[in-house]
Amino acid sequence: MKTILVAAALTVAGLGAAHGAELKPLAAQSIALGDVTGAAYYTVEGDDFRVVTTLQAGETGSALRFVSMLSDGESLTIQVPSSLGNPNTELLIERTGDAVRVAPVADLRASLSLR
Repeated sequence: MKTILVAAALTVAGLGAAHGAELKPLAAQSIALGDVTGAAYYTVEGDDFRVVTTLQAGETGSALRFVSMLSDGESLTIQVPSSLGNPNTELLIERTGDAVRVAPVADLRASLSLR
C-alpha cells in the first residue's frame, strides 16, 4: 500500500486542483483529498463500470476500499470531513458514456449569500 501511496503523491501534482482527469480501464489514477491519498481505477463489466477507490490517511492509517458499479450517467462522491469551521474535501467520480472522470469538487458554500 505504501508503494501505491508514494506513486499517488508523485502523480497527483499532474492532475491540477481544478481540472480532474479521465480514467482509463485498468490504469490507476492517483488522488489526494487533503491528508488522505490513494488511487482509483475501473474495469468494464458488461454495461457497467466497476470503480475501485482505495484511500489511506497518512502512512499509518488503515486503508479503505470503496467499490461501486457505475452505469452511464451515474456518479459517486467521496468526502473527507475536516475540522470544525473548515470546508470538507470532496472528490467526484462520474461516468459519461465510455469515459470515467475524476475531479475535485469545489466547496461553494462560502460563496453563497442569502438575500
